[in-house]
Amino acid sequence: MDIRTRHAPLSLRIAAPIVAGLVLVLCWWLIARFGSIPATLLPGPAAVIERLGRELASGRLWGPIGATIGEAAAGCLLASAIALPIAYLIAHVRLAEATMSPYLAASQALPAVALAPLLVIWVGYGTWPVVLLCSIMVFFPMVLSTVLGLRSIDPEILDAARVDGAGRAKLARWIEWPLALPATLTGVRNGFTLSITGAVVGELVMGGDGLGQRLAVQSQSSDTTGLFTTLIVLCVLAIVIFLGLSFIEWLTNPYASSPRWYRLIHPTGDNLEPPEYPTTKR
Repeated sequence: MDIRTRHAPLSLRIAAPIVAGLVLVLCWWLIARFGSIPATLLPGPAAVIERLGRELASGRLWGPIGATIGEAAAGCLLASAIALPIAYLIAHVRLAEATMSPYLAASQALPAVALAPLLVIWVGYGTWPVVLLCSIMVFFPMVLSTVLGLRSIDPEILDAARVDGAGRAKLARWIEWPLALPATLTGVRNGFTLSITGAVVGELVMGGDGLGQRLAVQSQSSDTTGLFTTLIVLCVLAIVIFLGLSFIEWLTNPYASSPRWYRLIHPTGDNLEPPEYPTTKR
């Protein structure tokens, strides 16, 4: 099964975001420099970068960054442990789909800011309510993308495996989950970046030691430069997570002619045959 999608050249995918970022920074500098806006309302890029460098060099930012990433990762893992089995059930059982789909869609209408006070009442302050809020925000995208991946598998592949004697467990282990992996990782990738937002919102409402708490303190003290610094760190975190998970998705693509991770280690191994899935002898 050969599925190919057209992508822009790698050089263009690298250069285009860099150029767009430079244009945004230039517009920011022009507005701050010639827009007659006080620096207390809109600090210039140089002041923000200088502040960011000092914060990183002093180590004051690393703790909040680690706390936010830890909460987002824990929420993402918790959501994955619940979302993936539910997605498999929805993809294979019509009653489960009919029962759960309306409630999954309705859960997306609940804003995170409205859920946070309830989690405070039920769980209290600290890390766990933030983790729960992250998992709630991530849950629906993971379920949706995984169901789509499972239902996009060519039925002929599944029929051939059944004819060869594969049962439900072997179909799931060797056929369905490997072929649905790109869609599942897409949901994880989008969910992880979304969970960063959930962690920040949770810390703003429920407290904590992460970047959301820094935003709350800087907002109360009208520290505009600090706010810009923290927002830039959040943007960079989201970009790094997105690119990292995209790279993992590229490495594990089951539709590639040979394992890409192996070709990175052994550049001459381009003629590898696709891996064979074990079959049951009849």
